[in-house]
Amino acid sequence: MHSFRVKLGHDAHPVYVGAGALEQTGRLARKAGLAAGRALIVTDANVARLFGERVTASLAESGFTARTLEVAPGEQSKSFATLEQVFDAMVEAELDRTSTVFALGGGVVGDLAGFAAATYMRGVALVQIPTTMVAQVDSSLGGKTAINHPRAKNLIGAFYQPRLVLADTSVLGSLPRRELLAGYAEIVKYGLIRDAEFFAWLEADGHRVCALAPEALRHSVLTSCAMKAEIVAGDEREEGDRALLNFGHTFGHALETETGFSSRLLHGEAVALGMVLATDLAVKLDLVGADDALRVRRHLADCGLPTRLAEIGLDGIPAERLLGHMSKDKKVRDGRITLILPRRIGDAFVMKNAPIEKLREFLTPAAA
Repeated sequence: MHSFRVKLGHDAHPVYVGAGALEQTGRLARKAGLAAGRALIVTDANVARLFGERVTASLAESGFTARTLEVAPGEQSKSFATLEQVFDAMVEAELDRTSTVFALGGGVVGDLAGFAAATYMRGVALVQIPTTMVAQVDSSLGGKTAINHPRAKNLIGAFYQPRLVLADTSVLGSLPRRELLAGYAEIVKYGLIRDAEFFAWLEADGHRVCALAPEALRHSVLTSCAMKAEIVAGDEREEGDRALLNFGHTFGHALETETGFSSRLLHGEAVALGMVLATDLAVKLDLVGADDALRVRRHLADCGLPTRLAEIGLDGIPAERLLGHMSKDKKVRDGRITLILPRRIGDAFVMKNAPIEKLREFLTPAAA
């Protein structure tokens, strides 16, 4: 395994990346300073069946007495109803302020368990054990936790840093192809916002990442994690550069809202579409060259990700409805929509007051 620290002063914590991390959960939790004793593993039914026993056994060997709560797989579990189930399980397990919550699963489990850990007894220790590509390279890092509101994604949440992140790359082989590709979209994002050389490497070797070639997989996950850790360390509360990590997300979240946070559109697929839309808009605004936009669309399409609204049956959505969803995004300030747009591949910036009329004009033909 490879490790590094997210440098956040009092909230600094280690991140381990590599095969075999699950079997070392208990040992590494104790090494991170967590007290043995009562713990709760929050997971979903699919992940529990595959990896639950390995984590439970590792925790028991290190003195943890862990109960497990299984929630339903899917974005619908990021809800008030499921959050209440997590709180009930915490109470039944008699967790106290020395206890630990282990989030074993993808981004849904990480966000849900993280928000519960942030608010139970005003905060108990949290360990993120991401089992999907998107969670390993993005959502498990940085301390964002949330549940959805029916009208907007991730609207109710908190910044709450984990005490430890364990990304076992060997578990990615269990993912359905579609979920793996959805996570790959987040890897592409890092190259587009900050590292042109990394994006060029992905254009050449991204197919090896998606085929889970060990060295290519390790390089892509480590590069993505380290880049996010560096950005978060400089801007934990998203007051500056951290907003760049939302590239593609304002459009993407609007599409997820339109599809009801359902399996019709996975988060990473929405991000892929959002990155294409953001880049195409930047071309319309004369911010980026058409050749760069073509590279973005071509690479995502070559990897099997959606790049056109027609591919997900949203080619007829009215522009006003998309704008309505976008206006409820967390980054909106005083009714002004914030977008992350590229100047070139590897260089993105925050546009805090997107021109609504130009955005409406752009979305009308884009949606049609």
